[in-house]
Amino acid sequence: MTNNKSLITNLLATALVVGGLFLPAPYREPVHYTGLFALAGGMTNWLAIHMLFEKVPGLYGSGVIAARFAEFKAGIHQLVMDQFFNKDNVDRFMDEMVADNAQHPLDFSDIIEQTDLAPAYHSLVDTIMESSFGSMLSMFGGKQALEPLQQPFTDKMKRSLNEIAHSESFQSSVKAKLSSMPVFNELHLHIEKIVQVRLDELTPVMVKDIIQTMIRQHLGWLVVWGGVFGGLIGLITSFLPL
Repeated sequence: MTNNKSLITNLLATALVVGGLFLPAPYREPVHYTGLFALAGGMTNWLAIHMLFEKVPGLYGSGVIAARFAEFKAGIHQLVMDQFFNKDNVDRFMDEMVADNAQHPLDFSDIIEQTDLAPAYHSLVDTIMESSFGSMLSMFGGKQALEPLQQPFTDKMKRSLNEIAHSESFQSSVKAKLSSMPVFNELHLHIEKIVQVRLDELTPVMVKDIIQTMIRQHLGWLVVWGGVFGGLIGLITSFLPL
């Protein structure tokens, strides 16, 4: 879209420049000057937009976005952390979460259901085999004799964990911990670390592409208005006495 605006503006200006050369007086100078100044304004603004994103050999200051990559990245980090994930917003979110659950228990059922309790079962079996009962069990098949107990053990453990997790004392302890400032501070630092890690993955080209995608489609109007105002200046100039 930007390229279309720029191309159309500069082609129209070029047509006026060329057309003015073949027009008779008194139309020649107004049309020619209008096209010439419009072309100058449009091309100048097009070059400025191009230099914003791309490095042009010999032109100091071109490719400013890639050249100032570190500053842009620092600015993005500051924007995200100050405007979206600032400490007040994170604290407010945690306060709302705790308040929302104040009248409702925190549900750990899904977490407990998805927890693999096989290591706990195997640890229990190892403890039994290492105890004085180990030699006795060896007479009846050892660890293999306890295998049928794994599923009943797992089911009972999950029921017990659910009862503990949803008990009043446990719920109160968790909510109190969530309400404590150390947790808030730790969460804020964790978010900041995640944002920083993601930003460290950015390259100058990626930053350029992000900014270019956001604003370049609107910059095409700079070329259009550069051509319009340049043409008006040229038209006025053509009537000034030399």
